[in-house]
Amino acid sequence: MQSSHHDSGFTVRLADPGTGASGVDSAPAAAPPAGMPLAGPTGAVQRKSFRQRRRNRHGRGLRGELMLPTLPGYRTRSDRFDDYVLDSAQRLHDIWGKPLDGVRFAVDEIPPGLEQLVADRTPAPMGVFTAATAEEGPVITLYRRVVEQACATRDELQDLVHDVVVEYTAEMLGVPPESLDPVYRRRY
Repeated sequence: MQSSHHDSGFTVRLADPGTGASGVDSAPAAAPPAGMPLAGPTGAVQRKSFRQRRRNRHGRGLRGELMLPTLPGYRTRSDRFDDYVLDSAQRLHDIWGKPLDGVRFAVDEIPPGLEQLVADRTPAPMGVFTAATAEEGPVITLYRRVVEQACATRDELQDLVHDVVVEYTAEMLGVPPESLDPVYRRRY
C-alpha cells in the first residue's frame, strides 16, 4: 500500500580534515564531492533538508505545500479506497465480532492474470477470498481498479466497496450476504 520515508540508521562518517591517514597532521583535506554529507564537529553527519538543498532562485524558495491536509484533494484515491475497506470491515466486525477475529482485509490494484481474463472476455473479479492456512488466517482481497471502474461517483464507490466486502465475508462464513449485514444492497 503506502511506503514511509524514514532514516535507516545508515550514516557516513568522514575523516577529520586535520588528520591524515596515519594520524599525523597534514594539509586540510579537500571538500567532499557535491552530494556527500558533511561531518560536523562531533563526527556526526549533518544533512541538509531538501528545502535547504533546493536551489533558491531570486530568494523565493519553496512556497509550501501544494495541497493543504485539510482539503479533500490531499488524500489520494488509493487512500480513500483503503478507508472505505477499513470502514466496511469495522462495521462487519462491530456486528459479528468474534467470527471475524483474525481476518485480514487487503487491497490490490488489479487481479493477477488480468490480461488473460480480458482475452477470454471474462469479467474481472472485484475481490477474492483466500482460506486460512497453517501460517496465516483468512484473507479477503479487493481489487481497487476493478471496483473503481464499476462506479461513477464516490458515493457509489463507497457502497460498492461495502457490498464487495460483505459478499466475500459471507462466502468465508458460509452465510447469505443479506443475513450478514442488514443494509446490504439497500442503499441504491
